[in-house]
Amino acid sequence: MIRRHLPPLTSLRAFEAAARHLNYERAGDELAVTASAVGQQIKTLEAWLRRPLFTRLPSKGVALTALGQRYAASISLLLDQLDEATARALRPDAANVITVSTMPSFALSWLIPRLSSLKQRHPELEVRISVSLHLTDFAREDVDVAIRYGRGAYAGLLSELLMTETFFPVCNASLLSDPERPLRQPSDLRHHTLLHELAEGIPEYVTWRQWLAFAGVDDIDATHGPRFSHTFLALQAASSGQGVALATSALIGDYLEAGRLVRPFPQQLPGGSQYYVVCPEAVAERPAIAAFRGWIHEEAAKYANLR
Repeated sequence: MIRRHLPPLTSLRAFEAAARHLNYERAGDELAVTASAVGQQIKTLEAWLRRPLFTRLPSKGVALTALGQRYAASISLLLDQLDEATARALRPDAANVITVSTMPSFALSWLIPRLSSLKQRHPELEVRISVSLHLTDFAREDVDVAIRYGRGAYAGLLSELLMTETFFPVCNASLLSDPERPLRQPSDLRHHTLLHELAEGIPEYVTWRQWLAFAGVDDIDATHGPRFSHTFLALQAASSGQGVALATSALIGDYLEAGRLVRPFPQQLPGGSQYYVVCPEAVAERPAIAAFRGWIHEEAAKYANLR
């Protein structure tokens, strides 16, 4: 039997709040008690520890002792974890509901158009899509599976390669036969507007400068042209004839199949990062998560065969 040597939780909460505010009154306001009640709880904790946690200042304020500083840092982290664990325990038990986090462009261009296939395959599943650019903290966020762009090295997580990616120019078909500036080879891009994706925070994302160097073109200023926050915005601009976008094989969607965009050149540059399905190892075989993982890998294989 494990016997934990723990002080009263009420005293710990009062101490942690007072340590953050360095003021008993503000700590009391946060906890909906009086300043004297906070002080009494801290005295109880100090007596339990047999160590002082605060020093009283002449100005009626308080300061943490060296021990108090160390203890407060640890207690704050533990209370945050307790808060998260409690929040998870209070969530409805819905074994067939999963939340999938991914990037906006991937969600719009690839994942969402395929969700009807998932519904046909697994009608019992309810999938919630959340978009963000930051790495998911599975311990703190209500996320079951993440689809991320990177190298796949995520400590403590199951990381499965979903698809590789290549980059190539795309444009409206009208640019190929432009009577004054036909687009027939990469060097012809000097006569056309380059459309850029900002790609902030996305590692190793291929830019126009890199693609032009790969294609052997060194006399074009790759910095000029409109910039868009997401891939799908740049593709939309290209499809309306506003310039040439640098597309990715993973996010081109149905633009090529529908004829809204064409590839003027065959050259394609492999990306340095790829797409991965990521989730905590402990839940990877949960039926709903395993079903989603199996489905999305099958869809990615079909998509790769179409490219």
